[in-house]
Amino acid sequence: MKKGYLLIFLCITLGSCIPLRIAPTIEDYRVVEGKKFKKSLPQKTMFVFEDPKDEGHFYNYINTKFKLDDYRVDVDVPFQIENKEYYFAYYEVEIPTKTLNLLPIVIDGILESTETNDAVFSDAYSSRKGYWYIAIEVYDQEENDCLNDNSLIRKPMMEYLRELKQEYLSTHNYNEVVFKN
Repeated sequence: MKKGYLLIFLCITLGSCIPLRIAPTIEDYRVVEGKKFKKSLPQKTMFVFEDPKDEGHFYNYINTKFKLDDYRVDVDVPFQIENKEYYFAYYEVEIPTKTLNLLPIVIDGILESTETNDAVFSDAYSSRKGYWYIAIEVYDQEENDCLNDNSLIRKPMMEYLRELKQEYLSTHNYNEVVFKN
């Protein structure tokens, strides 16, 4: 009976995956310092949401909505709130979930111990699944962080970014946004 439990335990353990890095799950959006979310981002307050669409779709959306003609689409995108001009920059960020797969490592260890076989499953030792996020920073002409907790414009800015996110996620043909403007 004990051998049966040991066999079941070994099967579960060897068939499992050990997570090395887990991508964050964002239900709606998150306001966070860029460096805390991903080290490659600037140290400014960012509006971050998960992007279920393929890479480059947000670029196409922003380029079409703001009629930028492929010029500085990811930086210094101008928009107005309360008759004052602001700018935003966005970053498409990938954070992969990475796992260590134990079963291929054990099988290759057994095969290599026979001295006649090389590692067969070396490509399957770990697996990655990437998740894409859009991180947006907003600033005024003096480059002040408009999403900072102390910013007076933070509340209307958050409302604007939520609407921008909703419009992006619900629009499939980005030429439609030209008519909405």
